[in-house]
Order: sequence, then C-alpha cells, then structure tokens
Amino acid sequence: MPPEGETRGAPHEEQLGQPVGGVAPPAEAAAGAAAGGVRAASRPAPGVPRHLARFLSLEDFERAARRHLPRMLYGFVSGAVETDASLRANRDAFQDWAFLPRVLVDVQPRHTEMELFGRRYAAPFGIAPMGASALSAYRGDIVFARTAHAAGIPMILSASSLIRLEEVQAAGPGAWYQAYLPGEPGRIIPLVDRVAAAGYEVFVLTVDVPVSSNRENNVRNGYSLPLRPNPRLFWEGVSHPRWLLGTALRTLRHHGMPHFENMDADRGPPVLSPNLIRAVGRRDGLAWEHLALIRQRWPGKLLIKGVLSAADAALAREHGVDGVIVSNHGGRQLDGAVAPLEVLPEIVAEAGGMAVLLDGGIRRGTDVLKALALGADFVFLGRPFLYATAVAGEAGLRHAITLLWEEIHRDMAMLGINSLEELGPQFLRRVRGG
Repeated sequence: MPPEGETRGAPHEEQLGQPVGGVAPPAEAAAGAAAGGVRAASRPAPGVPRHLARFLSLEDFERAARRHLPRMLYGFVSGAVETDASLRANRDAFQDWAFLPRVLVDVQPRHTEMELFGRRYAAPFGIAPMGASALSAYRGDIVFARTAHAAGIPMILSASSLIRLEEVQAAGPGAWYQAYLPGEPGRIIPLVDRVAAAGYEVFVLTVDVPVSSNRENNVRNGYSLPLRPNPRLFWEGVSHPRWLLGTALRTLRHHGMPHFENMDADRGPPVLSPNLIRAVGRRDGLAWEHLALIRQRWPGKLLIKGVLSAADAALAREHGVDGVIVSNHGGRQLDGAVAPLEVLPEIVAEAGGMAVLLDGGIRRGTDVLKALALGADFVFLGRPFLYATAVAGEAGLRHAITLLWEEIHRDMAMLGINSLEELGPQFLRRVRGG
C-alpha cells in the first residue's frame, strides 16, 4: 500500500488493454476527471490480503513455491538444462548495465502504459507461455487469462497447456496463443484455423524447440511427460497435502484427467498417455517455408519466439512477421545459448518496423526498464507468475503483478521519466562485459 494520502494506481479492471483511440484511463489519473478524453478518477488500490503481506518481491513467491509444490513439479518449473549456464546468464546479463538517472524532473504525471499491436496496455510486461501450468496451479491458464485481462496486460497461452484454448479466450479476451508445430502442413493449417475461430488475434510460433532438450534435472527429480504413476509420485502427493487437495485431486474431481488440449486442431492425449511423444510430431522438420504458410493463413498478428540471431530477425521481417520474441526459452533448450538481453540491441537494429519483445531472467522492475532502454517494445515473465498462482491462486497472481508494476512506477520516478517511450540507451552505462 502507498503511504497514507498518496494515490497509487496499480493495474485493475478499469485498465484493460483496449484498441488505441479507446484507451482505458490509467489508475493514477486525477481525481474527479470526466469523460471526453479527460483522464477518469482513480480508485484507491485495495489492501494486500493478510496472507500475502509477507510477499514483498517476486523472488518471495519462488521460495514459497519450493515448499508448496512436489519436488518433481518445482524442479520442472525452476530447472533448465545440463549445467544451467543459460539460466544463470539470463539473470547475470542485467547486472552488466547500470542506470544514469536524471534529476529535478517533475515526475508526478508518470504512467506505465504501453502501446503494442494497436492496443494500449496498463504495463509493459505480460505473462509468458508455460506448458502444463495446470499441474502446478489449479486451472492455471484460466487464472492467467482472467487476471491478465483484469490487469490490462497480455497473456500467452502455451500449446502444451491442459485447458482448451476456447475456454481460456472466453475467460480472458485478448489472450495470445503460442504454438509448437511439426513441419507438417496437414497439422499446421487446421490448428491455425482453430485458433483464429476462437477469437485469438496474436499467434506466436516457438522456433527454438526442434528437439527435446537434455533436462537432466527432470530425471533427477522424478518428472516426466507422460506422467508415470509410481510410489515416488504417490509420496510426492501425500507429502504436499495443500497441492494434492487444492490442485491435483480438485482437478480430477471437477475436470477429469488432464489432456493436452491445444497442440492440434483436435484434442491431444492425456498426461498419462504413452502416445504423447508420438503426438508431438517431428518438430525438427519445421522450416521457414512453414512460417510462410502460417503467414498466408493467419489473419492477425504473427510473432516468432526463440530468436537470438540478428540474421534470423532479418529473415523473419522478410517473411512478413509482425514481431519477434528474443528468448533462449528460459535457459531450457540449448545450454550455453546467449542471454536475450545481450543480443537485444543488434536484433532491434534489424527489426525494421517489427516489434521486438523479450523474455528471460526478468525479476524486478529495474530489469524491465533496462530491457526497454535497450530497445525492447515489451517483456514477458513466466516462472514468477506461475509460482505466485501455485502458492496463492488468483489473489497471488494479482499481488505479483502489482508488485512488479509498483517497482516500475517507483523506478520511473527515480530515473526521471514520465513515460516509458522516453527510455533509451542514454539512461544506461555498461559496467562490465562488452
């Protein structure tokens, strides 16, 4: 909560992302303002629930999630591949840059709104796609979509989610869809048509998963897909009763055995199915020609996720892509792949009008501001929001979004800016590396 007497405008239901020209009023608007293009009055931010008061940062949710989730699930979400080199590099890259703030700037009018793909969002961050989230958090994808919609930020639904994409779009209009696709036009076209029919406006094709990575931590922690019932899985459940009762058994009771609902135009196999690997298909056959097919078929905005090369960004532009997400898959694919922040400026230089988004390693408002200053148009976070939802459901996710928003809003004042469009490399100094 803000100090007594101070107005604080966290994202809330009045800040929904809307087409530009119908921008929702920011929460820090002047009290008593009316319609007709004048900022509407803000309402005080609600108090933090008592059970969430101890969560002061996104990192606090991870510590709680480690205790709450079975070891196999926490290891799956938190881990990366092999030596975890890229996972560590994603965080370390932000420490290579320090701020050069400006002073004696009137920052009372500051706001965190950002325009992206013809919509005005309340903040410059969104929820990244995360597969099988409903195993860790009850109806996780529904919670993501509903809460993101209410907060006025975007959410990306993973193809490997366990809730039908139509249900997710109904719960949170404006959600984006992310695909993992084999190089098979017979599977690509029906899925693209299904996503369009469901009302999605943004299609994200992940391009950095030609094969499954070497996730040794999953083996060590007992996680696998398909899930394999065994004594260890049973013990993991009974030793974590809140998760067992509140997520696993609650899901089975109300929704039955989870299926991979969104990999294709038709329903995918259940999480226990031995045919799961076969259902995934040959992703190592996916190529630029298939991106061209999607571009021809898809009527909305098209992005590719997993770009680390400026040359690939140039190719994406030539193929009519609307944006790229600079990402190394959270360190979960090629161990030793460069941190997204390191290559962001050179990809921005090749963008030529495409939007450039980034994910990987963001945990603080200062991280968001550094990425924007280096040229990102928007950023996405995954793990922290899943931890918050697993630990405390929708209230936990709202609190996590608000914590990050508060950090950005506060840091803007100390940096000496009123809008995020003011950010640029002039606000940063490289202090190591390079």
